[in-house]
Amino acid sequence: MSTDRFEAHDYYLMDELLTEEQKLIREAARAWVKKEVSPIIEDCFETCKFPEHLLPGLGEIGAFGPYIPVEYGGAGLDQISYGLLMQELERCDSGLRSTASVQSSLVMYPIWKYGNEEQKNKYLPKLATGEWLGCFGLTEPDYGSNPGGMITNFKDMGDHYLLNGSKMWISNSPISQVAVVWAKDEAGRIHGLIVEKGMEGFTAPEMHGKHSLRASITGELIFDNVKVPKENLLPGRNGLGAPLSCLDSARYGIAWGAIGAAMDCYDSALRYSKERIQFSKPIGSFQLIQKKLAEMITEITKAQLLTHRLGTLRDEGRATTAQISMAKRNNVEMALNIAREARQVHGAMGITNEYSIMRHMANLESVITYEGTHDIHLLITGMDVTGISAFA
Repeated sequence: MSTDRFEAHDYYLMDELLTEEQKLIREAARAWVKKEVSPIIEDCFETCKFPEHLLPGLGEIGAFGPYIPVEYGGAGLDQISYGLLMQELERCDSGLRSTASVQSSLVMYPIWKYGNEEQKNKYLPKLATGEWLGCFGLTEPDYGSNPGGMITNFKDMGDHYLLNGSKMWISNSPISQVAVVWAKDEAGRIHGLIVEKGMEGFTAPEMHGKHSLRASITGELIFDNVKVPKENLLPGRNGLGAPLSCLDSARYGIAWGAIGAAMDCYDSALRYSKERIQFSKPIGSFQLIQKKLAEMITEITKAQLLTHRLGTLRDEGRATTAQISMAKRNNVEMALNIAREARQVHGAMGITNEYSIMRHMANLESVITYEGTHDIHLLITGMDVTGISAFA
């Protein structure tokens, strides 16, 4: 069982931009992670075991729906506080942050934004505490980057809807009580449906064999003539823009989370560079090691500035999808590059589970692909600056 020795590094004095409440939220999350998660996370990763017992704790620190209004069980926090929470979770493990991201942005967010009062009161409080876990069904076996091509569909049967189809690569699905599923109606229009565990014909088998996000549980969603009550349709919005707006919120959280992973790798590399002696002096005294460390903290600082500004824009309601795509793409690539450089600083020790480096590196290989691949986000930026779509 390794000791969490992480110390934060604030090269541009970013804390001066935070409120006291934001700092308290971050410190509470960091303390909880160090006490409850860090001692077990390597074992969870190695055994591919999801630490389900942590769900109530995630609820207690406000990681589930932090920006959801208090009246529905959320913490009513601002977007920067949400980002800081995701940063602290992914500083420990991307899978842990994924669990919270899905619950907050892909399950609670659409119910809050597009659900009616009855739906909000029924689902949000239980999701906020972690009593219930949720998942988000958009990606299909044959439709990832092109979600509009989905074939999952539902028909109006008079007193209920009949749902058929399948979803793949769904975080949380095997143990979720609730799934927000996106499907086409008979006219081909996309709608959100709340599907509950136990509905006849609904199964969520776990996917195995992952070399990444091993402490996160992933599965499928299979719908075989599932009878969904009509009151489970999200009435507030339909069309592809509805699920994509949820992904905006999740991608924003990822942009912050990736900084956490990078910070952990940098902190470990910096400490190791001072402790590891070669040629009778610390390896941190050599130019090539200093180059790596200097570049790491530079890239982390740039990502922090980018993401803090994005958080301000989101709080003001001015952040665009393209701006969020830029931050997600930049920060995840930055974190993955830092993980690789940190592994080199650690030498052979960097591949062992005594350090978090290889686990972060493996996890980030998924993060750079999910919720919009690295290249697709580049094309979103390209379309935004040229006004020309490269997708069709």
